[in-house]
Amino acid sequence: MSNNGLTEIRWHARGGQGAVTAAKTLVEMVLPKGWYFQAFPEYGPERMGAPIQIFNRISPEPISTYCGITEPDIVVVVDDSLMEVVDVTSGLKPEGTLLANTHLSPEEFKKQYNLQDYRLYTLNATSIAMDVIGRPFANVPMLGALLNLTGTLEKDEAADFLRKSFGKRFPEKIVDKNVTALTRAYEEVKS
Repeated sequence: MSNNGLTEIRWHARGGQGAVTAAKTLVEMVLPKGWYFQAFPEYGPERMGAPIQIFNRISPEPISTYCGITEPDIVVVVDDSLMEVVDVTSGLKPEGTLLANTHLSPEEFKKQYNLQDYRLYTLNATSIAMDVIGRPFANVPMLGALLNLTGTLEKDEAADFLRKSFGKRFPEKIVDKNVTALTRAYEEVKS
């Protein structure tokens, strides 16, 4: 969380990758804490696979800003191929946090994209999703990694929430796989 209590997060993904669901799940997770929050996407008629942005604001105090996030504290890159087509660091605060889904180590990613000014964390979320879920949806693993970085929820709290929330919509087998992917990512994110 940022120093003043308000944390602004900008997600970069492609349409259809589940990043909107992850951003909405994040704010649902903080609801029981009595915090204030926002989650909203910025996209138009883009088709599946087109670059999109999703925004989260989380704060223990009321939030009076209702617009896209131009100076995020944290940037989450769900698809590292976007690094070639979108300036994901645009407006990222100095010493801001960048969390990227990539097979590269933090050092390799930092060097490849010249990201010296940021706190960088990487996770091979697609690999976790394929191993655990059997599909390349990196959204839940990225959410797990983000929860670890922000300290918003402990791993067990997040797993319990996901079980209850997803349990209302999905069969137990799918819920269990998502919980495993989330907790594994929580543990495996690298700085």
